[in-house]
Amino acid sequence: MLDRRGIVLGGIGAVALTGMPSHALSALADVVSHTNDEWRALLTPAAYAALRLAETEQPYSSPLTSEKRRGAYICGGCGLRVFSSNDKYDSHTGWPSFRAPLVRAVLETRDRSQGLDRTKVECRHCGCHLGHVFGDGPPPARLRYCLNGAGLRFIPA
Repeated sequence: MLDRRGIVLGGIGAVALTGMPSHALSALADVVSHTNDEWRALLTPAAYAALRLAETEQPYSSPLTSEKRRGAYICGGCGLRVFSSNDKYDSHTGWPSFRAPLVRAVLETRDRSQGLDRTKVECRHCGCHLGHVFGDGPPPARLRYCLNGAGLRFIPA
């Protein structure tokens, strides 16, 4: 089965022939890709369910929901820094919520699963599902990045 990462990695050879600068190619070449069996071995069952199957953890089940220290939130799949504690806030929803991701850390795509029209948030580096973004957040952008704590790790500053 060919997924987004396979298409990107497979296209690197074709792109190289076009004379694309090597620094642009390196951004494509560092995409993380694993088989499902490798992901299962690398992740806890809860992290696999959230990151690879896009399942939603139960509200208030993650200790990261109440984490208040300064630091970085990293993708549980590859370790990419995706959100900062500076943008975290208590949305009273039961999931870790943020105003904005770090620059070039996530991909946002339309998600029409479960009969809903939402925007899903994925790690730009490994494609793992982090959560969804909604338009009911605080000013000025009014965005709420609602994430599964099982798919994140916290690194204190």
